[in-house]
Amino acid sequence: MKEFLDYLRLELNYSDHTLRAYRNDLLQFFHYLGIENTQSLRGLYPELQRIDFLKVREYLGYLFNRKLKRTSIVRKISAIKSFYRYLAREGIPAEEKVLLLSSPKIGVKMPSFLTIDEIFRLLDSITTSFWELRDKTIFEVLYACGLRVSELISLSEEHIDLSGLTIRVLGKGRKERLVPIGTKAAAALREYLPRKRQFQQEAGQVDFTPVFINKYGRRLSSRSVARICKKHFQKNGIDDTASPHSLRHTFATHLLDAGMDLRSIQEMLGHANLSTTQRYTHLSLDHLMEVYDRSHPKA
Repeated sequence: MKEFLDYLRLELNYSDHTLRAYRNDLLQFFHYLGIENTQSLRGLYPELQRIDFLKVREYLGYLFNRKLKRTSIVRKISAIKSFYRYLAREGIPAEEKVLLLSSPKIGVKMPSFLTIDEIFRLLDSITTSFWELRDKTIFEVLYACGLRVSELISLSEEHIDLSGLTIRVLGKGRKERLVPIGTKAAAALREYLPRKRQFQQEAGQVDFTPVFINKYGRRLSSRSVARICKKHFQKNGIDDTASPHSLRHTFATHLLDAGMDLRSIQEMLGHANLSTTQRYTHLSLDHLMEVYDRSHPKA
């Protein structure tokens, strides 16, 4: 397992989140098939010899019967196919038909986003106590830069250039990109960072690199960011389905509504494919049609 995950990490640049998911997916796959000797490829080989294509299809049927989300099943199929590709690369004979497995179709889920009024209400409702200032800075950076939560919590002080108004972001597949910071977000960071360092000193911390910290002065987790968002969203009457990722969708939608071209938004979001960014065009068009139907005398 370690060799396989190292291959995904070092050669294919898979993220830590994907590696954890693939590891769990494969262990579940082995457990279902009764495979116990997974300490080495040599030990695994005799076990794999008795696994044919129908057995793998049977496992997929088991996943569907458990009423798993289609996205989860697609990821599990991807993990299994990646593993079998790795076996072929290492010269280990295994059932090649597994690579022909097709994934179930996933409907396009339209991203949720906040209105401009909701964003202003959210940011204006936060006071200037230290923890409230941290929360406000989180929202300012998420909205100004369109970051993923994983990118936000991995930010270190050296990634931020307040004089040049840019943030260096390490995205999916460990790809770096440079994102502009808005003046409001930069002002929030200028106020927050000195107070953050002072808090860390008082807490006895020696590592001042993390930008966003918890009450112990250590790097914030993604779950903590989700809790922070939920607290402030509820306080301001924002839809319960909104999440930290909604601020990334809000960033893209508002830029598109204001006339920014799709390629530029793709660059700032760090999307590998333009098709991923294109879903925001449908979102904006729906919004435009709503306004048209509500406003036009003959609509």
